[in-house]
Amino acid sequence: MPKVTYIEGKEPDEREHRLIFRNIDRKGWNPSLKKYLSDGGYKALEKSLQMEPGEVTQEVKQSGLRGRGGAGFPTGVKWGFIPPGNKKPVYLICNCDESEPGTFKDRYIVHQDPHQLIEGMVISCFAVGAKLAYIYIREEFPEAARIVENAIKEARKAGFLGEKICGSDFSCEFYVHRGAGAYICGEETGLIESLEGKRPYPRIKPPYFPAAMGLYMCPTIVNNVETLCHVKHIIEMGGDSYAEIGTPRNTGTRILCVSGDVQKPGYYEIEVGKMTMGELLNDVCGGPLEGRTFKAVIPGGSSAKILRCSDTYNVSCPPGTDKREITFDEIPLDFDTMAACGSMAGSGGVIVMDDSRRMSWVLNNINEFYAHESCGQCTPCREGSTWMKKITDRLVAGKASPADLDTLESVAYQIDGKTICAFGEACSWPVEGMIDKFRDELLTDTAEDHAAVTRNPEQKAQRRYLKGVGAQVGSS
Repeated sequence: MPKVTYIEGKEPDEREHRLIFRNIDRKGWNPSLKKYLSDGGYKALEKSLQMEPGEVTQEVKQSGLRGRGGAGFPTGVKWGFIPPGNKKPVYLICNCDESEPGTFKDRYIVHQDPHQLIEGMVISCFAVGAKLAYIYIREEFPEAARIVENAIKEARKAGFLGEKICGSDFSCEFYVHRGAGAYICGEETGLIESLEGKRPYPRIKPPYFPAAMGLYMCPTIVNNVETLCHVKHIIEMGGDSYAEIGTPRNTGTRILCVSGDVQKPGYYEIEVGKMTMGELLNDVCGGPLEGRTFKAVIPGGSSAKILRCSDTYNVSCPPGTDKREITFDEIPLDFDTMAACGSMAGSGGVIVMDDSRRMSWVLNNINEFYAHESCGQCTPCREGSTWMKKITDRLVAGKASPADLDTLESVAYQIDGKTICAFGEACSWPVEGMIDKFRDELLTDTAEDHAAVTRNPEQKAQRRYLKGVGAQVGSS
C-alpha cells in the first residue's frame, strides 16, 4: 500500500494505530471510488466472495471483534443468532444515528471514507445472507447522507453493489434512510420501528431480538458504522492476524472521541487495551488546561457512569489475572477493565472535566438531555427522567434541600432495569454515578434555608403512587 501522509496539523499521534481512520485527514484523499480503488479498495470484498458465507462469519468470530456502538457484544456471535434453517428474508442495518453525547467518530468515516463502510457492509451482507441493507443516518448529517448516496451509486455502477456483485452469484442492494433527530433511534429496535415508518418505541426483548424478529418481523442484523468497517479489515488480514491487534478479549482498534477540558481534544484510534487512561489524557491529549487538574471523566459517552480521577480501583488488570489496586491513570482502555471499574467503554466518547467544573451543573446538563430525549413509552423513564431534571434544576439554582439528593438517587434506581430498552440505564446511570462519587460536593450546592424541607414534589408524587400500588395489591 502507498505511504500515507496527513494534512498538516492533523497528523495522528505516534501512539495511535490507524486502521479504520487510515484515510481520515489524509493528504490528497477524497471520498471517490477512484481514490478508494487506488488504495486497494474492494479487494477484501473480492476475497470474501471466494469464501463460503459461514467462513466469513467464522473469521469475524476468530477476530474477537466486539461491537463498537456501545454494548461491546461479540459481532460474530451476534450474526450467529439468525435462526438456522431460516426461510425469511434477512436484512442488515447500519446504525449511523450516532446520537450519544460525546461521540463524533462515525460521521468522519461517512464523510471521508464512505466506500470503506460500503465494502464492510457488502461483506457482512454476504456472510449473513442479506440481499437488502439500509444505512440509517441521523437527520443532522445531511452532507453525510449525500456523500453516502453518491458512493452507493459509484459502487453500483462499478459492480460492487447490485446484481451479481463482482461477477458472483451474490446480489445485494443498499438504501439510505434519514432519521428525524431522535436519540432513541440509536437503540436497535427503536431504529427498526422508525425504519418501518412508525413511532420509534423500542421493542421488548425477548421475544423481539432483531436477529430473529427484526425488520418486518424478519431476521435482522444491526451493526454500528465502525463495527462494519472492521469487517473489511478482518477479511483482508484474516481473523487470527486481526486478533493479534489489541489484547485478549479486547482485540483490534477502537476510535476514542476525547472532548472537554484537555489541551488536545479530538479523535484517536488506538489498540484496545494497549493504552491507559493516563497515557491518553496526559501524553496523547496534552494534559489538563493550564493551571488546572483533572477531576473526573465519563469514559464511554454521557450514559456511562462517571469516574473520579483521584480514586483507586481494585480490579483484574489485565483481565483474567488476580485483582490488584490501580490508580485512575493506570486503567487500561478496554471493555472489561472499564466495566470492572464501575463504568463502561460504551461508544468511546471520553468526556473530561477539570477542577473548574461544578458537578451539579454537569449532572443537570446530562439530565436535561435525557429528559428531552425519552421516547415516553415506559412510565419509569418518561416520568423519572423529568423528575430528575427538575431536581437538578433546583440544585443548580440553589433551591434544593439535602433530601432532594436522596430522592434523586431513589428515582434513578427506580428507573434502572425497569424499562423496555437501555434508555432507562442511560438516564439513570449518570445520576447514580455522580451521587456515588460526588455526593459531598452536591450537598454543598443545597441551600441552607431549604435544609428543613423533608418532602419535595417528587417525593410526594412517589408516595402517592406507591400508596396506590399498595392499595391495588391489597385488594387483589
